[in-house]
Amino acid sequence: MIRIDRPAVPSLFVTATDTGVGKTVISAAIARYLKDRRQKVAVLKPVASGCYRAREGLISEDAEFLAAASDTHHPLDLICPNRYQEPLAPGVAALRAGQPVDWDAVSRSIQLMSRDSDCMIIEGAGGLFVPLDEQHTILDLILALAVPVLIVARPFLGTINHTLLTIQALRSAGVEMAGVVINRYPAEHPGVAEETSPQQIEKFGKVPVLALVPEEPFFAPTIGSGIMSAIVRVDWKSKLKPGKVSVRHDVP
Repeated sequence: MIRIDRPAVPSLFVTATDTGVGKTVISAAIARYLKDRRQKVAVLKPVASGCYRAREGLISEDAEFLAAASDTHHPLDLICPNRYQEPLAPGVAALRAGQPVDWDAVSRSIQLMSRDSDCMIIEGAGGLFVPLDEQHTILDLILALAVPVLIVARPFLGTINHTLLTIQALRSAGVEMAGVVINRYPAEHPGVAEETSPQQIEKFGKVPVLALVPEEPFFAPTIGSGIMSAIVRVDWKSKLKPGKVSVRHDVP
């Protein structure tokens, strides 16, 4: 059972149809959007793998990117309380490291960062069914947090199926969805698949495609102007909600 606190401030959980889709840049861009509108933004990456070792310990590049985008003063230990070196599914990396995910540490991060923040952006790891420990997946974490979910999807052939499966899994679990963002969209030369996929996702998924974010090179912690231009067209503040009940909750 995951025992975890739900965010008391308006929040958004960012998941994806797969790993490597670009959750971090979308999460960071939304955090930057909110910061630029004078929001005190907390960012949370509950579990990260593929971290590198420095003198200070294991560092998550994703968490550092989120911290820079939000201009937060919160330390890495709060932003990313569970960090693993091997680039594997977090549950596998945790098992191999002999260091189980510390759910109390995640709750502590949520409690402490909520106290001095206006909102929170939470980034997952991989897709919905990535294991976090021997019993729970990202979907279980989403259910425990009980905040709206944004799906980040690819633009290319196959994305309709992947995205609709993700939507169906969330809907079946009773999760509120904020919408879909299609990342790395080839805006200048889209093919037929890229042009038609957003409409098909909306038609069959009954979930809005909020933004087509262009493929654009960037070097973290900067975020490309084209990426931000797509993100600022959405009223992200209206997509955030606090956890439905701001108390500890058990998820079977």
